[in-house]
Amino acid sequence: MSADEIANKLWGLCNVLRDDGVTYHQYLNELTYILFLRLSETKEFEEDIPEEYRWARLTGITDNVTLFETYRELLATISAKSTNAAVQEIYTNASTTLRKPVNLRMLITTINAINWYDEHEQDKIATIYEELLEKNAGEKKSGAGQYFTPRPLINVMVELMAPRLGERWNDPAAGTFGFMIAADQYLRNKHDDYFDPAADREFQKFQAFSGCELVQDAHRLALMNAKLHGLESRIELGDTLSELGKSFKGFDGVLANPPFGTKQGGERPSRDDLTYLSGNKQLNFLQHIYRSLHKKGGARAAVVLPDNVLFEDGDGRKIRKDLMDKCNLHTILRLPTGIFYAAGVKTNVLFFERGTGETGNTKRVWFYDMRTNAPSYGKRTPFTRNAFADFANAYTGGIALDNVKDAYDGAVIDEKRASVTDERWTSLTREEVAAKSDSLDIGLMADASFADGAHTEEPLDLAREAAEDLKAIQAELQKMIELLA
Repeated sequence: MSADEIANKLWGLCNVLRDDGVTYHQYLNELTYILFLRLSETKEFEEDIPEEYRWARLTGITDNVTLFETYRELLATISAKSTNAAVQEIYTNASTTLRKPVNLRMLITTINAINWYDEHEQDKIATIYEELLEKNAGEKKSGAGQYFTPRPLINVMVELMAPRLGERWNDPAAGTFGFMIAADQYLRNKHDDYFDPAADREFQKFQAFSGCELVQDAHRLALMNAKLHGLESRIELGDTLSELGKSFKGFDGVLANPPFGTKQGGERPSRDDLTYLSGNKQLNFLQHIYRSLHKKGGARAAVVLPDNVLFEDGDGRKIRKDLMDKCNLHTILRLPTGIFYAAGVKTNVLFFERGTGETGNTKRVWFYDMRTNAPSYGKRTPFTRNAFADFANAYTGGIALDNVKDAYDGAVIDEKRASVTDERWTSLTREEVAAKSDSLDIGLMADASFADGAHTEEPLDLAREAAEDLKAIQAELQKMIELLA
């Protein structure tokens, strides 16, 4: 059975469990608990599991009610009984959402019957888990999509950042650790000597990648995802914008998609090392990110941020100016709408490199417009890697998307970029940006198709897009009402 078939089989079980009141998101948590026990046996780290909770003991229980009671006790106590850090963190505050013992039996029996030992065992297991995470994120009712950045976007951001062996990378809003795992996979695919010498491999396994995640469920999934991909990374459960965030610094690179929305109650960050204390969560994350890069030269970042970061006045302008002073903000990708769970949110990717000095590091900002007259992405028009073909060519100064992974070293060369002819590709000097009050909400083409009546989107797509926009506005208004109440 292929990894895809197994993922579909496991995911399909959730439909059976609906009458037990289990949502997709709860189901994935449940699968994580059970899969970890199963894999502790197959991957030979069972000594980390208290003896009474090991897989063979569970599967040996014949009575459904006894099995269910044992499982509930396991979830309640395993974190305290185990001395292994990963076990403790994955099962922290764990509890089951299952109500019928027969359904637990079905899950355990199904997982026990799967053959995990194919030729590429680890890749297969990790792939299955990633597919389950993606299915969960695609289930909008679960709300899990806020943690999930589209896979094609993650991969392109990683390839354009071009991580190197020996570098330290971080995601301060780690979600399910997708960016860091993609960076690790990029290096594994690029280097035949990834595992040699052993000391370097130990660095890549334990220190090269790190993250911080605020939401406990997402943190649990991140730990499991990292472990399945052979990483023993530092993934903290906590708020990057608290004192904890001050410990994340000196990185060679950051890849991130900070959460959308405002910090609850407009609360300012509780740490004291940010110059501009804003109630805007994304602006605070942006400050944290460029300050977390080292100043030795070559430290770089790619960050997904909403449009308001590009034009918000007051703190927003001060932070953009500070960013352009301390870093070379060289590229802004205007992303199409509709590719994230939060409907109607307009987003961008900011690419920048920390300078060795504190001022004057941005000379020219390049913009690529993937939004204007872009397809309406969704089930009928999936958002795929090919959508980035022209952008990758412009960003790299002429390297085709299929060759970026092997041929691009991350260098940003204005002369090569200027040689690319593409109506979506423009640039402004730092002085020209300053003349626009440091607003970066530029780089979008005029939508001529509306003027000449040649717009090609279907009325149904336009109606859906309008409905999504209204839904997003309604959600924002509801948040404002809650804050003001």
